[in-house]
Amino acid sequence: MGKLTINQREFDIRADDDTPLLWVLRDELGLTGTKYGCGKALCGACTVLIDGAPRRACVTPIAAVAKQSITTIEGARSKLAQTVIKAWLDLDVAQCGYCQSGQILAAVALLEKNPHPSDAQINEAMDGNLCRCATYVRIRTAIHRAAEQLA
Repeated sequence: MGKLTINQREFDIRADDDTPLLWVLRDELGLTGTKYGCGKALCGACTVLIDGAPRRACVTPIAAVAKQSITTIEGARSKLAQTVIKAWLDLDVAQCGYCQSGQILAAVALLEKNPHPSDAQINEAMDGNLCRCATYVRIRTAIHRAAEQLA
């Protein structure tokens, strides 16, 4: 394959071009914060940021992101990301926690584009990030809290 920029570091990747990014992150690089959920881009557990936009790592071949910046939950170090994570923790958003890295990164992408989203805008941006524990109300509340703290 070649090189990938992940969490602001360059990595030499030795995998076929069509290998899903998820498997490179987890198996080759040990970045296990990005979870496998469905393998079909339907649940959002594998959400990462590609040049700041949320994408599903389970269906994204590494060749498609070769010249882009990839951020996983392990690399979510910006002030915005840390504020979102703090709001998540303060409000005890997670129950099982399995989907939370994808949820958090989707929330970071939303707040980067829209620092004061409405409930409807949050629902739209978070659509497709499933939470089997159904903590959607707490997720929305945490996004609003992070927005307030960043204002």
